[in-house]
Amino acid sequence: MMLYDLAAVGAAGCWALGGLLGASPSRHFGPFAFTRLRLTLLTIVLGGVSLLSGGWHTISAASLWPALLSGLTGIFLGDTVMFASMNRLGPRRTGLLFATHSVFSVLLGVLFLSERLSAGAMLGSLLVFGGVLLAVAFGRREVDAHAWERNDKLAAGVALGLAAALCQALGTFFAKPAMAAGLEPVTASALRMGVSCGAHYLLWLSGWKLAKSRGPYTPRMLGQTALNGLVALGLGMTLIMLALQHANVATVGILSALSPVLILPMLWVVLKRPPPLLAWLGAAVSCAGTAMVVLR
Repeated sequence: MMLYDLAAVGAAGCWALGGLLGASPSRHFGPFAFTRLRLTLLTIVLGGVSLLSGGWHTISAASLWPALLSGLTGIFLGDTVMFASMNRLGPRRTGLLFATHSVFSVLLGVLFLSERLSAGAMLGSLLVFGGVLLAVAFGRREVDAHAWERNDKLAAGVALGLAAALCQALGTFFAKPAMAAGLEPVTASALRMGVSCGAHYLLWLSGWKLAKSRGPYTPRMLGQTALNGLVALGLGMTLIMLALQHANVATVGILSALSPVLILPMLWVVLKRPPPLLAWLGAAVSCAGTAMVVLR
């Protein structure tokens, strides 16, 4: 079981790195065009891997529809809305809001899948969430202001961030029955990417203004978009599918909420300043909670 818990933590690390890699190209292309570009790449890559490995043989009626529904909610809606929030709030504050997906995941698992957490795991989950809030709330000094940390359209950014968290939790919730039916993780990711990619192209072909690219397709921006897709969607989402094969929705939601803590050292490298002491304290609390959940 520990292996699958660590897969969820690994996914959180991929999402943290992906958030940094995607901050610039998301603003350059706009959230819809940015998401469409990286989904196109990942659908081709993961679909090819599934075909070559024979993973497509694991697709059944019981796994297909939940996987497609998971893709529409968790990726098509969730990812696009998250980057729309990031364009307004920056990766740090968006991370704070997105971390609430762990709360939504626990509620969905308990209410609809009859999942139960032990007392130790429940305490660990509270420490994870509390540590994340502390790490992000005190994760920046005013003198460290960066272009990513601007404050325009705060209310809209907060609403979008919470909506992204709910969509992510729903995506995990719908993926659980697909994985329980025996769907292979890379194939599950390919299906989720494919249906989301198709939905984005329908928006683009409809001529909807927001779906069009805001900026030119420069090699640098395309390269950053591709790298973000490989890390956050390709590796991160596949690790989540792997974790869901044996771990419950609540546990996966809790552990994958570590992204805002794992992004702290990455922001240190980018901004050339260490986060404040309280941010590190929050990170330590979250790590303690993670250990309690993994070692339950």
